[in-house]
Amino acid sequence: MSTDYSCLEQIDKNPGNLIKGLQTIQAEHSYIADEAIVATANYFSMAVVEVEGVVSFYAQFKRTQPGKFQICVCDGTACHIKGSTLMLDWISTELKIADGETDADGFFSLETAACLGCCSLAPVMSVNGKVFGNLDRKATLKILKEYRKK
Repeated sequence: MSTDYSCLEQIDKNPGNLIKGLQTIQAEHSYIADEAIVATANYFSMAVVEVEGVVSFYAQFKRTQPGKFQICVCDGTACHIKGSTLMLDWISTELKIADGETDADGFFSLETAACLGCCSLAPVMSVNGKVFGNLDRKATLKILKEYRKK
């Protein structure tokens, strides 16, 4: 089954637009699949290995399909001081996945971020962009339980 990468057609074929092209694909498909790398290389008339190199170099590009609910734990200074590493451990244990992984049923993905910009609410996590702050273990696990019902 071939995926449609026609979203690239809105971008000039100049190889200098490679990152913009990859960002466009990720915005539409939520990650960069192997076939997206090949399609991008063909579109920009580049070697597949060149595109792979860019995708693997920049942390913004996801190589695996994220879960339905994408959990992001802030590990900025304020959150770190207030226990974000513990929060990451609680979530990892509860969901049985590590930072950067998606659970087996594709329901939850877990990642950390350098800062979510909500320092006054530390420690903070977001789920699909919705921010939750001032979290302790009980509140964190309650949020996960609520998302499991969806």
